Amino acid sequence: MPNIYEQIGIRPIINASGPTTRLSGGIMDPEVADAMREASQYCVDIAELQARASGIIAKITGAEAGYVTSGAAAGLLLGTAACVTGPDPGKMNRLPDTEGMKNEVIISRSQRNFYDHAIRSVGVKLVEVGIADRYSGAGVRDTEAWEIADAVTDRTAAICYVAHPRSLPPLEEVVEVAHARGVPVIVDAAGQLPPRSNLQTFIAQGADLVAFSGGKAIGGPQGSGILCGRRDLIMCVALQHLDMDVLKQQWNPPESLIDKSILPGAPHHGIGRPCKVGKEQIVGLLTALGRFAGVELEERAAAWRDRMDELVAAAGDIPGCRFAIDTESRPSEVPMTELKLDESALGKTALDVILELQQGSPPIQANSARISEGIVLFGPVCLKPGEPERVALRLRTILGGRSTSEATEHHE
Repeated sequence: MPNIYEQIGIRPIINASGPTTRLSGGIMDPEVADAMREASQYCVDIAELQARASGIIAKITGAEAGYVTSGAAAGLLLGTAACVTGPDPGKMNRLPDTEGMKNEVIISRSQRNFYDHAIRSVGVKLVEVGIADRYSGAGVRDTEAWEIADAVTDRTAAICYVAHPRSLPPLEEVVEVAHARGVPVIVDAAGQLPPRSNLQTFIAQGADLVAFSGGKAIGGPQGSGILCGRRDLIMCVALQHLDMDVLKQQWNPPESLIDKSILPGAPHHGIGRPCKVGKEQIVGLLTALGRFAGVELEERAAAWRDRMDELVAAAGDIPGCRFAIDTESRPSEVPMTELKLDESALGKTALDVILELQQGSPPIQANSARISEGIVLFGPVCLKPGEPERVALRLRTILGGRSTSEATEHHE
């Protein structure tokens, strides 16, 4: 029987790249999907649900509070808005008009990326600091903490830090200079799980807000994320995200999420209202987070390694190709298979291989991050049992001389 996608005329793919949004994220565990289905059968007060989520996220991350967002980018938008407005409902209502407010966010030039569009959407200006000589090959230096301190003015709403094992300056140094000037630090840690310890690392290092993706390694719904950090900022996030179409007499959010006593009144729908997250996503994310924070990750890591071993074994020896399972340049919990091509001998480039993989039936998506080095990457997170062998068979078809029709007939 055709699956749900085939019924509407969409071809499912074999995702040997990873849980990226472009490829619809990962494969949810049945326990997570079942929790979402059950959540869909009831109505609850979303503010109460987010307040409960806050407590669960806080316990797991070590933060004061937490919030479920519609993705890490939404977390950046909401976190920035919270830093700009504070608990002032008048300012919240005026965004993205930031005239008269703190409307600048400092970021290291080497950490700029197009995801920071979410930050700029609030109406702030990004102030770039530092020169990344180590990336251009002109030297060894990158942005230094004193340069960030030097850029802080009375218009600085926050400092954005994009977390990565190679990010400089160290987060602790950024936090030190930021807090000395009373400026919060927002950490974009969207893809920094695993290792699982990172759920607590950035908070422990002093970050005021940290945004994680919920639909990648955590295994939650693709349209979900986590924002954790200071309780006062999470309150401001909630105020600019929740449905505020409610009479004053009816509005009684949990005190653990929103302290009404410090507000002159309630804001209207906030700038985060388009980033709506439903009860199904909240419950699904909490279920997945509990599994990720528990022993289940070790089991999943072993399965990921097995899938990479299966791919390499099934591919065998292909002239002009060298396979290696890389556990050195990334957390060992997510091994990646590198296929290094002798492009001259093969008469094919890494990009040629990637294109032929995705043009076949079914389409196979590989990771193109290192094609400039003649390397095709394969990841295990979204591969189902049996799919590593199918990827290997297609590779042998492309690189080992068998025709696509022969390979298809062999598989079927």
